[in-house]
Amino acid sequence: MNITMNEGPAVVAAGLTLAEIAALLKPGADVLILNGFPAAPATVISEGDQLFLIRRGEVPSEHELEALMAARHTPGVHARLKQASVGIAGVGGLGSAVAVALARVGVGTLTIADFDVVEPSNLNRQQYFIDQLGQFKVHALCENLRRINPYVTVKAHCLKLHPDNIPTIFENCPLVVEAFDRADMKAMLVNTLLGSMDDVIVVAASGLAGYGPNNLIATQKISERLYLVGDNISEAKPGSGLMAPRVGIAASHQANQVVRLILGEEEPSIITDLALQTSQQKHAK
Repeated sequence: MNITMNEGPAVVAAGLTLAEIAALLKPGADVLILNGFPAAPATVISEGDQLFLIRRGEVPSEHELEALMAARHTPGVHARLKQASVGIAGVGGLGSAVAVALARVGVGTLTIADFDVVEPSNLNRQQYFIDQLGQFKVHALCENLRRINPYVTVKAHCLKLHPDNIPTIFENCPLVVEAFDRADMKAMLVNTLLGSMDDVIVVAASGLAGYGPNNLIATQKISERLYLVGDNISEAKPGSGLMAPRVGIAASHQANQVVRLILGEEEPSIITDLALQTSQQKHAK
């Protein structure tokens, strides 16, 4: 009977269980994935099944890691993600979380840019650790991403972005995530990218401060080359700071939109007026 084991062909006797095949092909394997999902050891294997056998605690080779990641994705998805190149402008609360999410799904190349250092107030929402205080964020994030997925290529630029260097920094990035805090810097980046780079698509964010309702954070298609994540209302200000849960919701929206764009998923060209919706909800109560 022909099957696939860790992305390689294998021939086994008919009627064997997953546990029996694991004992033959990878003794000691204690994580058994069948056709993309963990399965019981007693499951009988069929012709053409795809198996991934893992020993807990074993660091896999690049090929094995890719095979294991592919096992958890829809067939064909991982190969397309691996070929993708994504830019991230700013690696604070949004950008560091977007980078972690994209590294975990196996996006092949990440270009990150930021000039700031990790400081104590960052730890309430950003993907850094207390022993990284004082390090440049791009260097600290490179270290963290290597620990998550050492086979993702990370191109780090420790500098302040401005209209003159943005096209050069992100020249090989068809998708760029805007992850700045300040409104003027957001506008500068988006205008530069859309105005200077004809084919780039931008995934920006606005309105994610505080701890407001989860579902007011939405992804809107503003134009053919611009997507906006947030509620368009909740700006950071005294009494409404940036907090990990809501920033994380927005970052996940951005990361998932990047994945959708890489995979060619279409979005409706409808802009939802969230401010009007919120007002109507308040009056209805």
